[in-house]
Amino acid sequence: MPPSLDLQNLPDADVVALAQEGRELAYRELIRRYQRPVFSLVFRMVRDRALAEDLSQETFIKVLNNIDKYVPEFKFSSWLFKIANNLAIDHLRRRRIQTVSMDGAPDATTASQIEATSFELASHGESALDELEAKELGSAIERAIAALRPEYRSCIMLRHVEGRSYEEIAATLDLPLGTVKTYIHRARHELRKALEEAR
Repeated sequence: MPPSLDLQNLPDADVVALAQEGRELAYRELIRRYQRPVFSLVFRMVRDRALAEDLSQETFIKVLNNIDKYVPEFKFSSWLFKIANNLAIDHLRRRRIQTVSMDGAPDATTASQIEATSFELASHGESALDELEAKELGSAIERAIAALRPEYRSCIMLRHVEGRSYEEIAATLDLPLGTVKTYIHRARHELRKALEEAR
C-alpha cells in the first residue's frame, strides 16, 4: 500500500476492501474507527468493563476471521454491531446479569456525549428530594432493563441509547422490521409495568 494513501479519509467500504486483501493497516484503521462504539454498545449490554473489553476484542477477532464474508451492499457498521450484539446476547443468555448505566456511555468524555447517552430522569433545578426520587427511579429503570429478555434489551439499547433507527436496528440484529418494532413495543410495555410496580 503506498504510504501516500490516507486511510483515515477513506470510506469504510474502501478500508474494508483493503482489509480483505490482507492489509493489516486497513484492519487497524477499522479498529480505530469502531473500537469505542463497539465497546459502548457491549458495555451497555453486559455492564462490566473488563467483560465488555473482552467481548469487544472477541468481536474484532471474529471480524478479522470473517472479513472475507462481509458483503459490501450492507453497511460495515451494521455488520460489525451485529457481531458485537450477538456475542453480548450469547453471554447474557449464558449468564443473566446486571444493568444499564443512567450516567452516559462509559467512553463519553464531553458533557454533550454524556448528555446524549444518558437517560433523562428529572428536570433541572430540582430539590434534593426530587433528585433522590430521580436516582431511585434511575435504579428502578436499571433493574427493569436488566430484567428484559436479551433480544428486547438490545433493541431498547440500540434505539434509546445508541439512537439508531428501526431500520438500522433491523439490519444490525438481522431481524425483520416488524419484529424490531414488536420487541421495542413489548420492552417499553414491560418497563412501564415494572416501573409502576416499583412506585
